[in-house]
Amino acid sequence: MSELSNSTPQQQSDSHSLLESSVLASPVAVITPVGAHPEVANVEESIVLGREDSSASAPRPSSEIKSCDASGDPGAQPTERSPTPLDQRRRSLLTIAANQVHIGAHEHSIRPTEGIFNAQEERIREDIIRMIVQYLHDEGYHASKMTVLDEANVKTYEREERQSDIRRMRKAVLDGDWAEVDRLCTKTLMKNHKSFLYAAYKQQYLEYIEYREIQKAFTHLNKRLKPLEHLQTTPNEFKDLCYLLTGKSVHDAPSFKNWEGIGPAREKLAEHFQNMVDFEATDREGSVYVPPQRLLTMLRQAVAYQIESSRYHPRIAPRVTTLLEDYHSLIIPNAVRSVFSGHKGNVKCVEFIGEEGLSIVSGSSDNTCRVWDTETGECQAVLEGHTSRIWDVASSKNGSTLASASGDGTVKLWDVKQNKTQCSSTFEEGSGDVYSVKFHPAGRHIATGGYDKIVRLYDIERGAVVKTFAGHQLSVSQTIFSPLGNLIISGSKDNTIKFWDIVSGLCIRTITSHLGEVTSVEMSSNGTLLLSSSKDNSNRLWDVRMLRPIRKFKGHQNTSKNFVRAGFAGDALVVGGSEDGIVYIWDAAKGDILQTLRGHQGIVYSAAWNSRQSLFASCSDDRTVRTWWFDQAQPLFEA
Repeated sequence: MSELSNSTPQQQSDSHSLLESSVLASPVAVITPVGAHPEVANVEESIVLGREDSSASAPRPSSEIKSCDASGDPGAQPTERSPTPLDQRRRSLLTIAANQVHIGAHEHSIRPTEGIFNAQEERIREDIIRMIVQYLHDEGYHASKMTVLDEANVKTYEREERQSDIRRMRKAVLDGDWAEVDRLCTKTLMKNHKSFLYAAYKQQYLEYIEYREIQKAFTHLNKRLKPLEHLQTTPNEFKDLCYLLTGKSVHDAPSFKNWEGIGPAREKLAEHFQNMVDFEATDREGSVYVPPQRLLTMLRQAVAYQIESSRYHPRIAPRVTTLLEDYHSLIIPNAVRSVFSGHKGNVKCVEFIGEEGLSIVSGSSDNTCRVWDTETGECQAVLEGHTSRIWDVASSKNGSTLASASGDGTVKLWDVKQNKTQCSSTFEEGSGDVYSVKFHPAGRHIATGGYDKIVRLYDIERGAVVKTFAGHQLSVSQTIFSPLGNLIISGSKDNTIKFWDIVSGLCIRTITSHLGEVTSVEMSSNGTLLLSSSKDNSNRLWDVRMLRPIRKFKGHQNTSKNFVRAGFAGDALVVGGSEDGIVYIWDAAKGDILQTLRGHQGIVYSAAWNSRQSLFASCSDDRTVRTWWFDQAQPLFEA
């Protein structure tokens, strides 16, 4: 396949616009609020940003980049020069990041995912349909509303049919059409229909007695009333019904001495039936009143809950532009939050555990993985069993299982949900190191890659390889899944990136534009963008749909015999390690360096971001893991 760098300027411009439009939808206004971070008001004077011209994407001298060390103390002053105006996007990002108030982790006694209601319950499903129908009506989608009612709201038809049967039942009772009454009762209009059926049969029997049709009354008593004797309203009622076969009048039996006659008795029976139906309807359905704009109200409540649960609260009420993703506050860290020490060798990899990120896992050249409490920094577990360095770690989406790839040629799975420290499964690879492991989005498979140039897909439950993917000429440095889980993407020391179809096992795309070994690959959450790191001293962003490069991220160092990796931090930022010991944060839409974080005393191999915790984590050759946050007490950028 031809190299992907041969795209036209117009194509690149279109792709730039596509990314900018998806990221520029900032969640808050750009206006600086009262009481904001003191540096925001004169952000042009407090931050040296470089000129916004055709060379904006070029790497800037390190002396022009303001950064922070672990203590947050200011470093050397930058070269003096006149400040330049900020472009709108950059000012927006910096203003948003500076106007977050750190609240800390929120603990909830009730979590929304723990069965507060069952979406499969009939009442809940009907309520959801009602809210959707109301929204369609309010927005003027009347044809769609009728389609939903016809296709999904089966209960509406059933309710109308039920009301029709109720009207027929009342008429049949008043007319003395007992055959129709019997037929309608078999349709189970009510839970207590047998109780009403007994009352109806009793009324029919009393009318037989009143008309002196004794033979019909005797047959009716044995066939209809006897099986329902247990439903009699008084202890001696059935005996009195039997006595009436020999009596001269209905009033001869003590239980019926106050009987009012055929007409009034039918009216009373019809009224009794209506009362039973009304009571059961209230019990069955309750109120069907839908408050105005109920769906929008609940969506606003859900978003407010997400904002309230965030670690950082914006000073200005945020303007949410999408409901397809949870709300997360945008921060650009400026200080070290915690330092995790304990490894006896350099730390090659780090990852937050699960979507919540309450814990962090790291892998080291001391042959162990360590699990850390994100909030306290306490080492919760040491995972031992590998006989060589750990190259990569991964976590399942729910955080219950960890995977580690090692230089001993194995991949191990660890059950951390039950606080176990023993390995639950071991997968033996081919010869050589295993450099990468990643969980499938569904959590039932893992993909691995390593020295033997083969990408493998494992079934976790079976503990077996289900498919292999061969085609790389040198070691596979990293493997990932597409968000939909239908593709595996692999980066290799042969300078290429390959896209593999999981079902067929075929390589369907190849990127060959890197001039150095590919050390990492990662896809955006929507699967349209690919980020790659390479030993050609650059991280690159690719348009997956058009297979073309969008931009480069430069300024860091990645040329030696190290796996220095980069990844997305939400949609707006890119974060990565560097051989100069600095964590770099870039603007995803422009390629500019937004922040550099100093504190590590050696190569930074990798950095990770967790939106729930609003934290960055990095690992280094200095044997530590560090988390980074936005500290209002520190400058936005070190001078």
